[in-house]
Amino acid sequence: MTETSTDPASSDTTSARQKTLAILAAASSEAVAEKFNQLTTPSYDLVRKPETGLVMVRGRMGGTGSPFNLGEVTVTRCVVRLETGETGNAYSLGRNKQKALQSAVIDALWQRSEIRGQIEADIITPLAAAQEADKTAVKHETEATKVNFFTMVRGDN
Repeated sequence: MTETSTDPASSDTTSARQKTLAILAAASSEAVAEKFNQLTTPSYDLVRKPETGLVMVRGRMGGTGSPFNLGEVTVTRCVVRLETGETGNAYSLGRNKQKALQSAVIDALWQRSEIRGQIEADIITPLAAAQEADKTAVKHETEATKVNFFTMVRGDN
């Protein structure tokens, strides 16, 4: 009987990287470009140059019903390899090849333990904070238009 053990540190790193990639994907291309231009980037090779394609989006009625094909969305992907060997990849909605390339380089740099803290502090945390602020602003705007309906009951019959 072979027993496989999962390394908790590896699992934590994977989920942290997934979170980082999600933040980069959700960020605007201008925000990613601004943060990328602040970096000193090492040389890298394009493993998969930025390319645009379509992905089928599936949905569920009420979030729990049977899945159905909602439609196709445009997605751009890119894979890079730093001269130090780390491989970064990125997917982003839309056709912005520059954003996909910059996000892939940031992902590869994030994988280097000696500069991960700097990437987190200078890029990921500010992007996440800006996204949270945007969500909060939309929530407040939506709540301002909320209408509460109530029913008045007359008598006891």
